Amino acid sequence: MLRAKPIMIMGRVSQTTAVAALGLLVLGFMFHAAGLRVNVTKSIPIGLYQLSDVPVRKGEYVIFCPPESTLFDEARSRGYIGAGFCPGGYGYMMKRVWAVAGDVVTWGEEGITVNGKLLPASAPREADSAGRTLPQYTFSDYTLKESELLLMSDVSWASFDSRYFGPVDAGKIRGVIRPMVTL
Repeated sequence: MLRAKPIMIMGRVSQTTAVAALGLLVLGFMFHAAGLRVNVTKSIPIGLYQLSDVPVRKGEYVIFCPPESTLFDEARSRGYIGAGFCPGGYGYMMKRVWAVAGDVVTWGEEGITVNGKLLPASAPREADSAGRTLPQYTFSDYTLKESELLLMSDVSWASFDSRYFGPVDAGKIRGVIRPMVTL
């Protein structure tokens, strides 16, 4: 009889854990259905965001699916992006739109400029925190085409963004996100 109690306690713990996990899963689906997105990366301010129906414009935060490529396969394997529901098994990425069609973008050691203005936290790094070489996508007075966007962090020098993968096709954008609560 003394042995039955520990087994029963373990059973209750397992049940409680299962119910809690199911509750979190249901809550996550409800958040997603309501257009709420949580950002826990340093690419944009950490917090809760709401999908909106406003058009994609310069200065907006967006959520997008990275294009399928070997570069993003490696980014996922290195942990720069997560696994998720985008084509290629990639997770969504969130960035700020810094340049749109017609803007002139230039890459330099001091950072990325758009129409001659240096962007904050945009100096490209040669290697990641583990010492692995980062890809470099160099722009030299490149004028973005009609469907291209420059997507970068505005808060982190360590973000994996257009400095490393170049312009993103506007068709990859899943929506503009607006901050609700940020840290």
